[in-house]
Amino acid sequence: MSTPTPSVAAVEYEAVIGLECHVQLDTASKAFTAAAAQYGAPPNTQIDPLTLGLPGSLPVLNERAVEFAVRMGLGCHCDIAETSEFSRKHYFYPDLPKGYQISQFDAPLCQNGRIEFFLNGALRSVRLLRIHMEEDAGKNVHVPGAPLLKGSLVDYNRAGVPLIEIVSQPDLRSASEAAEYMRAIRQLVRYLGISDGNMDEGSLRCDANVSVRPRGSDQLFTKVEVKNINSFRFVEKAIEYEISRQIEVVRSGGHVAAETRGFDAERGSTRSQRSKEAAQDYRYFPDPDLPPLTLDAGWIEAISATLPELPVPRRRRYQEVLGLSPYDATVLTAERELADYFDQVLMALGISRQDHVLSAEKQALAKLAANWLTSELLGLLNRDGRSIGQSPVGAPHLAELLALIAEGTISGKQGKELFARIYTGRVSESPRVLVAAMGMQQIADPALIEAACQRVLSAPEHQKQLSKVRQNPKILGFFVGKVIAEMGGRAKPELVHATLLHLLSLETPASP
Repeated sequence: MSTPTPSVAAVEYEAVIGLECHVQLDTASKAFTAAAAQYGAPPNTQIDPLTLGLPGSLPVLNERAVEFAVRMGLGCHCDIAETSEFSRKHYFYPDLPKGYQISQFDAPLCQNGRIEFFLNGALRSVRLLRIHMEEDAGKNVHVPGAPLLKGSLVDYNRAGVPLIEIVSQPDLRSASEAAEYMRAIRQLVRYLGISDGNMDEGSLRCDANVSVRPRGSDQLFTKVEVKNINSFRFVEKAIEYEISRQIEVVRSGGHVAAETRGFDAERGSTRSQRSKEAAQDYRYFPDPDLPPLTLDAGWIEAISATLPELPVPRRRRYQEVLGLSPYDATVLTAERELADYFDQVLMALGISRQDHVLSAEKQALAKLAANWLTSELLGLLNRDGRSIGQSPVGAPHLAELLALIAEGTISGKQGKELFARIYTGRVSESPRVLVAAMGMQQIADPALIEAACQRVLSAPEHQKQLSKVRQNPKILGFFVGKVIAEMGGRAKPELVHATLLHLLSLETPASP
């Protein structure tokens, strides 16, 4: 297929995209049975009569799965239905032994709401149609081996694993925006503790509904569904291809067919699988074995009270209250565990989540903490393949180290040396105890510093630089370094710098 020139396509047409994202809930057991729901078990070892659809087996709803679904609904600002209903969605495929999937149709658990994320520095909000609960299907394994094995096998371990399906309104307009929306969902489910969101393990996957229309039109044209996309990169590539394909069809006078297509990652293209099913094709009806799901308002409120501070408001707080850069705020809110660690450091420094306005001094402390966390600590953790939860430097010790630097007890260089000792586990005492025990306190006595400056300035080997310092004040940095070395690395650099300026009668400040 020839692809239209991007600039021409951008002028003539726009894409209209909605995503249906499936998230596996991280429960110990399946949605309607006590069978285990753990990823990676040997094939067909996590099954029972209900999983296999055997006659006489009856479903019992997993309360934990409902709690997780409600957490997601609250995290997305949805309306939570106090009464919802499970239906049977009929289709026949080897990975669905019952011949139907238990899902929610016209009475979902969550409706409306939105997913928020930042795109190119601006806040983006995508409206949701619904979030409903359902069970996953099994997994077909295609075997290309010896003649006796050639064909397909079915692993039913995944059958019955609880899912939520997050259905967006058609608010997305580009492939890159759709991929960022997916990243926001992954970040959110991890913050809420309901799923690991690992796309490579199938914990998060999506179907993309894509259509194109003349730019400026408000009509919705025929949409094509691209099924089971399981990586952010593939989401972007599949949608990009499908947009280009549909534009080419329309520009050549053709008609875009309503169909379901699959994405071929090797070829980077989509291909037709079947005509698009409508709701009536699945013959939905209420599951006679499951009564309507009725939730107590107090239970919903109790779940709401346990929600963490979510990524978007947290990032806003870091930028607007703490004064962090968008980059630092993005890095620090990427994972909840990292953001929680940062907040623990701030709390130990006297900066609370409830603070809405900070003094310049506290903002400087917050920026110092962000710099050390994103550069020093994360640098070492990434080098060693560790997560923030495996950090050998606890939040209280990092905060104490930063306080010592901020108050001038030790220099930044001394702080790095001390940090390295704590990180490698060579010491277990608190930074303040270590500084006292090792005699690392910076020297701030004006008389001692002036005496050291006089010794350095009068040293014969320094006279050549001394003769040039008035013509080139930057040379003063040379003398600052020499004085600090003269005092065993403990002299306070700012005082050394100021003293040298005074002794040399230099009015122009020079950076040490």
